[in-house]
Amino acid sequence: MSYSTYLLKGQKALVTGASSGIGESIARSMAASGAQVAVNYHSEIQEAEKVVDDIKAASGKAFAIQANVANEDDVKSMFSQVLKEFGTIDILVSNAGIQKDSAFVDMTLDHWNAVIGVNLTGQFLCAREAAKEFLRRGVQPDVSCAAGKIICMSSVHEVIPWAGHVNYAASKGGINMMMRSIAQELAPHKIRVNAIAPGAIKTPINKSAWDTPEAEAKLLQLIPAKRVGDVEDIAKAAVWLACDESDYVNGTTLFVDGGMTLYPGFRENG
Repeated sequence: MSYSTYLLKGQKALVTGASSGIGESIARSMAASGAQVAVNYHSEIQEAEKVVDDIKAASGKAFAIQANVANEDDVKSMFSQVLKEFGTIDILVSNAGIQKDSAFVDMTLDHWNAVIGVNLTGQFLCAREAAKEFLRRGVQPDVSCAAGKIICMSSVHEVIPWAGHVNYAASKGGINMMMRSIAQELAPHKIRVNAIAPGAIKTPINKSAWDTPEAEAKLLQLIPAKRVGDVEDIAKAAVWLACDESDYVNGTTLFVDGGMTLYPGFRENG
């Protein structure tokens, strides 16, 4: 897939959870669009370095950086390193996320806290550090008409209840209101904050849901578009939300879900 190398030319981006899946695709796509990219990972150092090596091989600039986004000290250190390497930051994509699933009555407090910690608190910590830098630096007209852009990775489950995944759904519902509140507060400073809510996307975390013809057929019952999404579907949306072409988009969740939130079960039962 080709991207315009001018959409994000001269901009510096940090993508969390970028060693695989959606985050990896976003990092690669932003680099192809002209951005310098910090590729955050938690434990998959070889995978993150492969992403960086590929970006460099294509004449881009990137580096890998380890951090647990649920840890405040890690996040502060990560941003310090990004600012040291790039000088500033223009784009934050808070993509890192985990699942720890169980029936509600069997869900442990540790599993609840782990998912909320990475998926919601991690996004708060990263957004806060990014916003501080955006406010300090202000708008650079030769780079972007915005002082900075924050993209929160949400899910269709910010609006669709998901039995057996209460911690995950709660974290994504929290992202929605957090994102909108941050956007409302920072908009006067020309900082844009939006979210992307993927539907069913082919990633390692949900491979069992699409990896066999039987599983995919069952999944497609939930998707009016009748295809499971690819990571590039999300990456393209992220590049658009990060560039000046979407400058009047703020406080919005962009659902990239093939129509899953249209609740296709009601087509014949409404």
